[in-house]
Amino acid sequence: MKILKNRTIESEELKMIKAPKGIYVPVITTFNDDESIDFASYKKVIDFVIENGVHGLLIGGTTGEYHVMSAEERKSLIKAACEYAAGRVPVMAGVGCFTAKDTIELANFAAECGAEYGLVLPPYYHHTTDAGIVDFYKEIAANSKVGIVIYNYPGATNVEMPPEMIYELSQEENIVSVKESADFGHLCQVLTLTSDVDNFTVFTGEEHFILPTFSVGGQGAFGILINLLPKEIVKIYELAMAGDLKAATELNSKIRGIYGLMEVEGNPYPGPVKAGMDMIGMKGGKVRKPLTQPTDDLKAKMKEQLIKLGYSVK
Repeated sequence: MKILKNRTIESEELKMIKAPKGIYVPVITTFNDDESIDFASYKKVIDFVIENGVHGLLIGGTTGEYHVMSAEERKSLIKAACEYAAGRVPVMAGVGCFTAKDTIELANFAAECGAEYGLVLPPYYHHTTDAGIVDFYKEIAANSKVGIVIYNYPGATNVEMPPEMIYELSQEENIVSVKESADFGHLCQVLTLTSDVDNFTVFTGEEHFILPTFSVGGQGAFGILINLLPKEIVKIYELAMAGDLKAATELNSKIRGIYGLMEVEGNPYPGPVKAGMDMIGMKGGKVRKPLTQPTDDLKAKMKEQLIKLGYSVK
């Protein structure tokens, strides 16, 4: 029996937003040499991943280096991405801020630009109680015009969100999904608890967990590597959804050698995937300071893996 969500949003302006599914790429942000945003190259990246089958875009997330951007830069990125996507796939905007008020403001800006979802981290640095986290999300959900996606990433935030907390939040009408970047056991517990909740999906945020997530009933995935290998990871999803886990496993085995390279010099870290994109002729470019550029050793390993996958690299 489905558990119906709490009806807390009454405005006709805020329609019921369908929960996301599929492969969502956390889009890198391309920079010029002076660290300004290279919007022309950014559009090419968005076109590339959409043309290769992704089901949605995550704009200004961790991979997009939002944490080294001003508020105005974050807004400019969201606005441009919605224009470039042009309705071809849904846009999810990274809208997390330290306060609910600022998060709501950015979420509603994203909605005005055309985004359908907002990804929100729990309050971190100055920690609050579990009740404070729940109230934070409920306030945002009740006042935002985008569907809210919980971002559970304790490795980065040092904030633990127990599965029971995520279950409680899943029952809010405008909270439609969770991005799980915790351990796989946590993801499985969340899946079990929320399996009967109406209009709520569970995504993994880790490359290594993409295929396992689909095999246990998860509905979607994010991953830095999708910027570079969108076609391959979309194919894994399609095979898994069709029930052909054997073929999905075979394809996953071919590309998993590159999974571990995403985090060998930092976590989370878009440097390796940016270097790989440069190698295949799709500008990835530099990371923004204080992040450091990938080493020559890492670039050599990326090149080796891409050649194994049949790519012509520079």
